[in-house]
Amino acid sequence: MRRSRRIATVIALTLTAAGAAVVMTSTAAVAADLSVSQALAAQDGRSASVVGYVVGQPTATNTVLRSGFTGDTALALADSASETGTSRMLYVQITAAYRAQFGLQTNPSVMGRRLVVAGQLTAYFSHGGLKSPTSVAFAGTVPTGSPTSSPTTGPTGPVETYYAAAAGKTGTALRNALHGIIKTQTKLTYDQVWDALKDTDQDPNNSANVILLYSGRSQSKSTNGGGANDWNREHVWAKSHGDFGTATGPGTDVHHLRPEDVSVNSARGNKDFDLGGSAVSEAPGCLTDSDSFEPRAAVKGDVARMIMYMAIRYEGDDGWPNLEINNSTANGSAPYIGKLSVLLQWNQQDPPDAFERRRNDRIYATWQHNRNPFIDHPEWAAAIWG
Repeated sequence: MRRSRRIATVIALTLTAAGAAVVMTSTAAVAADLSVSQALAAQDGRSASVVGYVVGQPTATNTVLRSGFTGDTALALADSASETGTSRMLYVQITAAYRAQFGLQTNPSVMGRRLVVAGQLTAYFSHGGLKSPTSVAFAGTVPTGSPTSSPTTGPTGPVETYYAAAAGKTGTALRNALHGIIKTQTKLTYDQVWDALKDTDQDPNNSANVILLYSGRSQSKSTNGGGANDWNREHVWAKSHGDFGTATGPGTDVHHLRPEDVSVNSARGNKDFDLGGSAVSEAPGCLTDSDSFEPRAAVKGDVARMIMYMAIRYEGDDGWPNLEINNSTANGSAPYIGKLSVLLQWNQQDPPDAFERRRNDRIYATWQHNRNPFIDHPEWAAAIWG
């Protein structure tokens, strides 16, 4: 099969034979980027550019780490960000010039990102690979031949590259763009959620503890379970609102699962969110009545943004219910949750703090490899729901 070629003006930093970076500008015929599957079928030593998602760190022919990275010298690419089969991965050598920016141990947030890598298609770890790279770049950015700094995680760096498809959009167009971005994720089992929460909700002042969402209490990570005063897994979007249970999918999506005291979790039950009610035992600042629950002030925005994430992530196109926010507190088992007007108010009153931003980063870097856009851009809530 003949691959198309494109005529383009190429502006890039590339490596000389001595390893120095030079700027090159030329008009040339540039071969189209290969997919990972195409690169695996072309292991003949040719030079090529390959585009794919980072899915882990290869350590042996059939072994790829997806978290707990131990080095910066290699990464695996695949055509899908959720790929787990090593036979469908391309092992990429990361030489010294690229490790500060693309090595997974130093930059775990690279996991799940889409890269374009140019180099020699040849076996690496006795596996289909790419060696001696001459350029590495996040897809959609200018390639760099000698990166010297870590990726920026602020609003002008890779986070904004992640949201490139949503730039300048509003309303339905923004909603559709964000859904397309965040639906690419690694899915966890319900058992894996325990370990994820011990990481994502770690007490910043005590690494042995987690912070409980509604209670605000710092509690030992080891006290998870179902007994009195244990903590368990609270579904902020109540799983009965759509009947998705705890099967892999919305029932195990860590963006809306949080540690909570067993009895407080029970007190919230499957109620919608609204203002008012009676005080909740063991959860200072929380109120509840017959059909709604009001969290403490410090996490009102957190709750709102988790609900908004779920409504955008699950649109009914991947076998799960189409989750929607409405202005009701009587939704029962329908795939709806409320109260929209109150959630929009909470999003404004309680903007993302360092704990919430770290949590989003950890889910992206280590667990699901997707982000909650309303933590990165709280203003998008009004742009979608008005």
